[in-house]
Amino acid sequence: MAFAGHQFDHAPGAGEKGYMDDEKGNAEYINDLATTTKTNTRRRREAPPLVKDLSHAERHRLERALVRKIDFRLLPMIILMYILNYLDRNNIASARLAGLESELKLSSTQYNTCVSILFVGYLLMQVPSNLFLNKIGKPAIYLPAVMVVWGTISAATAAAQSFGGLLAIRFMLGFVEAAYFPGCLFFLSSWYTRKELGFRTAMLYSGSLLSGAFSGLIAAGIVNGLDNVRGLRAWRWLFIIEGVITIGIAAVAFFVLPNFPRTTTWLTEEERQLAVWRLDEDIGEDDWTSSGAQTFGHGFVLAVKDAKMWVLMVMLFCIVASGSVTNFFPTVVATLGYSSIVSLLLTAPPYVLCVITALLNAWHADRTGERYFHVVIPLCVAVFAFILGAATTSLAPRYVSMMLMVPGVYTGYVVVLAWISNTLPRPPAKRAAALAAINAVSNCSSIYASYMYPESAGPRYIVAFSVNCMTAFIAVCMATLLRFMLVRLNRKLDNGEYVEGAIIAEHDGVPGDAAKKGFRFLY
Repeated sequence: MAFAGHQFDHAPGAGEKGYMDDEKGNAEYINDLATTTKTNTRRRREAPPLVKDLSHAERHRLERALVRKIDFRLLPMIILMYILNYLDRNNIASARLAGLESELKLSSTQYNTCVSILFVGYLLMQVPSNLFLNKIGKPAIYLPAVMVVWGTISAATAAAQSFGGLLAIRFMLGFVEAAYFPGCLFFLSSWYTRKELGFRTAMLYSGSLLSGAFSGLIAAGIVNGLDNVRGLRAWRWLFIIEGVITIGIAAVAFFVLPNFPRTTTWLTEEERQLAVWRLDEDIGEDDWTSSGAQTFGHGFVLAVKDAKMWVLMVMLFCIVASGSVTNFFPTVVATLGYSSIVSLLLTAPPYVLCVITALLNAWHADRTGERYFHVVIPLCVAVFAFILGAATTSLAPRYVSMMLMVPGVYTGYVVVLAWISNTLPRPPAKRAAALAAINAVSNCSSIYASYMYPESAGPRYIVAFSVNCMTAFIAVCMATLLRFMLVRLNRKLDNGEYVEGAIIAEHDGVPGDAAKKGFRFLY
């Protein structure tokens, strides 16, 4: 984009020197943006020196190449890392069918406690971790380092000899794993525009869905081929193998992942400026500027004061509560009456279907800019699936319900994850705190949900599926409330009224789309 029709005054600090010299101009531009984000009265900001003179065609070509480059370096690795994150967190369900419960002499309640305790640690660490990541600005170091630690803890699960030992390991695993998923959501929102974010978020979450499919297949192979090899039961081999793979992938991630746009060394200066500027255009304000500009407390306070965060928190809490069935999916599928190995294999198709529906739904949501119906319609499918699962014991209808449960919940879930960043985009410290807080509280449902799936409740799991229906309905209500709130806020913006967290083009010196129309919330 040439910006030929928009001549902006320099922000304070640019002076009358302009950007005649590239190196001097680059330094002035960085200082310029940092200064404007700290002032209440902003003037028009000029595009960075290596971007402002590009023609529309050149800008379009360079931006497409930049997005492809980031996609290639970022998405495959974080998806693979998330597959292992989810595998290491949920392989206890497969381990149950591989002899863990019987060898450690666990009661059903003790097993459920070991499942739920992970989410206590998961809850405690998410907000501090995301604020710390925002502060240091080095996700390429932080996220792989965390992965090494959780892979080590996961492999150590094979050494558990009692209920107490397993409980302690699971708590620590949740405490460390908590850093990854909200960190990745913030990571993505620091690279992609609002209309690119939904599909990339869906691609990230497809890692957890694929892990649900792979988990059963891997467990089936281990149970079939490694049980009692070298004196170890199959469930111990399951934790050892998956933990070691996690550590190996983490070692590679150190050399592949980017940092934030300003702190990624393998981008050219032109690519770095373009990466920063296109996000500036999208939300009307510069995003992550420097470590010194980030504060732990201020972003959290801003998030807590925003009513939209609480609506999103309740919505995501209820969606995750409805999806708690995935923590016990092998147990639920086992009620069909097949052998352990066949039951593990039957857990794969619902997750494969969910990957397809989630990616298509998120792609369409990004393409249209619509969020509400892309969340609500899949949840209605989930309600139908839970009702069907609780209402019948016939084989075919029950497996149909299982095929629809996972896609029904998580097809809309990935859109909500992007909706958070769309609704709370600035400043970055607020976005980081909100993403972590919402994700942390949403996982609280997994603490109590663990006790709704005792084996004695099978095959219909009436209480669990009824609760899942109720929480899915509440999530629909919260999505409806949020839609009304955002419509109202956009009307205020249309009238030139001030809205916290948004940009009004008439009063703020902002570039790009925000300068033409002003920031608008997506709904």
